[in-house]
Order: sequence, then C-alpha cells, then structure tokens
Amino acid sequence: MIEDVAQGAVIVVPPADDIAIGVVDRQYEDLVRGVNQRWVAAPERVVVATSAEDVRRTVRDAVREGKRITVRSGGHCFEDFVYNSETQVVVDLTELDEVYYDRRHRAVAVEAGATILRMYETMYKKWGVTVPAGFCPTVGIGGYVSGGGWGTLGRQFGLIVDHLYGVEVVTVDDRGKVRIVVATREEHDPNRDLWWAHTGGGGGSFGVVTRYLFRTPGAEGDDPRALLPHPPREVILAAVGWSWASIDRAEFGRLARNYAQWHLDNFAPDNPNRDIAAFMGLNHRSAGQIGLIAQIDADQPDAEERLTEFFRFMNEGINVEPEALTASVGDLGALPQFFFQRRLPWLQATRFFGMSNVQVTDPTFRAEYKSTFMVGNFPDDQLDALHAHLTRDDINNPNVTVQLTPYGGEISAVDPADTAAVHRGAAFKMLYSAYWTDPADDDRYVGWARDIYGEVYAATGGAPVPNDVTDGCYVNYADIDLNAPEFNRSGVPWHDLYHKENYPRLQQIKKNYDPLDVFRHGQSVRLPAV
Repeated sequence: MIEDVAQGAVIVVPPADDIAIGVVDRQYEDLVRGVNQRWVAAPERVVVATSAEDVRRTVRDAVREGKRITVRSGGHCFEDFVYNSETQVVVDLTELDEVYYDRRHRAVAVEAGATILRMYETMYKKWGVTVPAGFCPTVGIGGYVSGGGWGTLGRQFGLIVDHLYGVEVVTVDDRGKVRIVVATREEHDPNRDLWWAHTGGGGGSFGVVTRYLFRTPGAEGDDPRALLPHPPREVILAAVGWSWASIDRAEFGRLARNYAQWHLDNFAPDNPNRDIAAFMGLNHRSAGQIGLIAQIDADQPDAEERLTEFFRFMNEGINVEPEALTASVGDLGALPQFFFQRRLPWLQATRFFGMSNVQVTDPTFRAEYKSTFMVGNFPDDQLDALHAHLTRDDINNPNVTVQLTPYGGEISAVDPADTAAVHRGAAFKMLYSAYWTDPADDDRYVGWARDIYGEVYAATGGAPVPNDVTDGCYVNYADIDLNAPEFNRSGVPWHDLYHKENYPRLQQIKKNYDPLDVFRHGQSVRLPAV
C-alpha cells in the first residue's frame, strides 16, 4: 500500500496496467520523439502509464537501476529536455488523460496526459466551465500548467495556475523512497510548497505530475458548475493583415508600438477592455503580411464597438489600409473570412483557433524559439533590429515570425510571490519562432533566431533582462541558449530571467522534494549550493 501524505489516507495499490515499450517493439519509433522533430531519443524503454501507481512503480524501478528519467505529457517541449542522448526511461503520460469531478477535493481533476482541447471540451460540455488555457489543441497539461499556463482568456480570468487547487506528484526522497503526494493551496497543508512550485516553477524539477485539481479561489460548494470560470457564450473574432509590400520601416515600428501602447494603456485588472485578447504576428516579409487577430467576449457591453475601436487604434499613424488576413500568424492559420467581425460560440471558436495550427499535425516539423516579457514600449534600437531581421533577403520562409500575445488584465491582479509565475507586471509577451521541415536548414533558422534575439537585446547583453522595457523570459518557452555565455552576456542567469526573485524558494522546494536530483534537465531548478 502507499500513503497519500497530504491527506493521511491509505489506499490499495492496484495492479500494474502500464506498458513498457522497448527497441524491438514496432511502436518504439513513434514514442521516442516529440512534436519538434529536432528532438529524438533512444531510451532503453518507454513506459506508457495509465495511473499514478504506474508512474510510481516506473520511477521506483528507474531509481533502483540508476536510470535517467524523463517525462512526456504532450510532447511540446521547446528544447530536448525529454528526448535527448542521456534519456534512458521515458514516462509517457499520454494515456493518463481523464477529466472528471473529484468529490473528495471538490475540484475538477485533469490528468497530466490530457490535452488542452480534451480539457476544454470535457469541462465545457459537462459543466459549462473552463480554465484560462492556451489555444494549441495538442499541448499536454502536465508541463503546461507547471510553467504558469498563459492563454486566450488570461486577461479576463488570469493564468491557469490562478485556479489551481492541488497537484498530485510522484516524488523521491533522500533515501530513494518513491511516493505519491497530493499538495494543495490550503494554508495548513504541510505540502503546500509543492503546490506553489507547480504554479509556474516549470516542469521536470520536483517529480512527475500525474494530475491537477482545479477550483477557483473563493468558490464554494460541491457543484462543479460553480467552481470554475464560465467562458463567454459567444465571442466576436476579427483578423486583418498589412501588406509588407506597402509597409516601410516607420510604419512597421508604429504597428508594433501601437500594439504595445494599447496593452500598456489597458493593463489594469479592472480595465473594461480586459476581455479583448489580441495576437499580432510580425511575420518575415516572405509571408507577405503582418497579421493581427483579436477576440472579445460577446456577452460584455458594447463588445462590437470596443473591438472596432481596438482595430482603429492599431491603425493609427499607418498609411496603409488593412486587408483580409491571408498569411499565417505564428501558430494560427490564415483567417481571411474574419476581415469583418463574426460571432461564434466560444467552444467552436476555441477549437477552430487551435485546429488552424498546421504545425502540430506535420510529422516533419522542426522549430526554434525564444521569448520575452514586455513591461514597456519598444525603443528604436529594438525596432530597428526587428525590422532588419524580418526583412532579410537570405530568409524565404513565411513561418518565421515574432508573435506578440496579451498579458495584463486579471493576470496582473496576483502578487508575484503568491504563485511561482512571477511576471505579473508584463503587458504582453513575445515569442520568436521559426518553423521549417528540412534538417539541412537547421543552422540557417537556429542562426536567424540567435541573430535577431541577440541584436534586439544587444544593449542588455543579448537577453531581455528585467528593466523598464523587458522583464525576462517565459519558462514554458524553454531556450537553452540562455545558459550559454556566448549568447547571454547580460550577467543575469537563465534562472533569474525565468523566475526572478522566486528562484531561491524554488531551490529550497527542490531540496525538500527531490534532494537526489532525480528529475533534472538543462533548465531544471538546481539544488541550492551547500
């Protein structure tokens, strides 16, 4: 039997249902790679788990054998932290994917292998509720939540971790004993720190998450229909593009600054425009357009007028009229049918957004990413560098882009110390991304990402250090270059760019729950120095 240490309950251990896949098995090649085909491993075995006890046994065996463990939830890790040359045992959580109401904790439970789309559909169809998560449908909940969990409804409802009540984690103590721990946000919970670490501390540092428990703070009762936010019944969507052929350097800068200024002006949690979520794609010139997509809660007052005003603000100072969006915008496909505002039921719109992402269904997909949190508007040197690298003639790839995505609103209502997700002052964030399919192009596009990032932040040593313009990086957009002094010359280490002042507390939690450093990767939380 095993002990649920947070609740003091003893439960019967069920028989093992996991499946161990080895090199000789026909499905092996499908289970040793993630979405990004740059990362492929050759582990001794992949264990497909279907319960927390399966995970506990797998971790126990690996620890006894001295094997290096990594964990897959959805396979979207931006670096090789799951699939690398040191990987010996992969714990595959993709079949641990149920979404259900947990009566004991009066919370909606989401197992770590569930995808964002599965979670959305189950929560909404059964109970009419949701959590503010992202739009990529195949992202797994396991790593996504532990990294802070930004999403389309974030300005309206906060980060997903702002609704996280508890987390179930398989941990290993200093004697190598493996146990299942349930940690909650309750003040009296002796494992509360483990809950806190999973509200933005990143995946792969403290144990293997097997499920999350969601209940909004202050929600009472045992009816799941009243425990989480109700998304809009309908949303209004609109999308436009500006032709690169007609945009000069000054107008490029004005578009970027308009986006930044709107989010700075509408930052506060009580701002009436917190229900607007806008995504801008500063695409490479070869895409043909710079794109802008926006969504508003159609249930709120003056929704159509406020969305119209947003697009008017975005076009101020631009001498080019916007047109139908025929180019992709990063993870979102072309949306010419939304040149005029259109209403859609919330779940239909959310599913449509996610399914427009062709990259997640392409088995040849390769990518490189970098990120920035923004707390101020763009200075001239950053805009010069952005424009120079987005108009380079040696790049001819419409899937090279810098995406600007919204923060602020309810995200800013939470104190940075209350969760491990520390970047509560950001008005928006940036994702530098390049997608390609030919391995021969790896150096070209990795080089492009390093070039643009290094030059945009040249004044601060090649990294977006916390200051009055930038505020570090998003841990879910892992970037191993931040560890390297040839790229990050800022003097601010990678862990402070991700975690800022919360890092020492994360280190202490690491010491308490993973003192043997069983769960580690290139940017896992490090044990505190002796």
